[in-house]
Amino acid sequence: MAALEADFESTDEAKSTYSKQAFALKKNDHVMLKDRPCKIVEISTTEGGKHGGEKVTIVGVDIFTGDEYKDVFPGTHNCDVPNVYRVDYEFIGLSDGVMEIMAEDGSMRYDIKPPQGDVGHEVQSRIHRDKPFLVTVVSTCGEEGVIGTKSAETERK
Repeated sequence: MAALEADFESTDEAKSTYSKQAFALKKNDHVMLKDRPCKIVEISTTEGGKHGGEKVTIVGVDIFTGDEYKDVFPGTHNCDVPNVYRVDYEFIGLSDGVMEIMAEDGSMRYDIKPPQGDVGHEVQSRIHRDKPFLVTVVSTCGEEGVIGTKSAETERK
């Protein structure tokens, strides 16, 4: 049975990214830069010189930390692209340093910490307004975190 579990884990890990040529990437796509899942904010191509092919310069922002990364690839290089999943959950409350959030199917989660920075302030502000709201949770490459909030009323319409 242990062998089956190991196979499943390696299969699951293999699905966290897929390959795409650097030339095929565009602004707002996701890509792995310096082993971090990033959203592309700037991308440019330079013509090849006497001894080399065209290069693609990619600037991306880490989807979890907001850190900026930059890398240069040959245009035909296969870049790793993370499979990014987004789910909206209804915010229920805070308990013991984690958020209580509910999925559309009614299932509850108690394992995500409140975000830091601007998104954390946004969550706190919405809590104080005492109106229902949703948190958007993004997951990829074994990480997940809250990246934004929105009003629950506008989602129901």
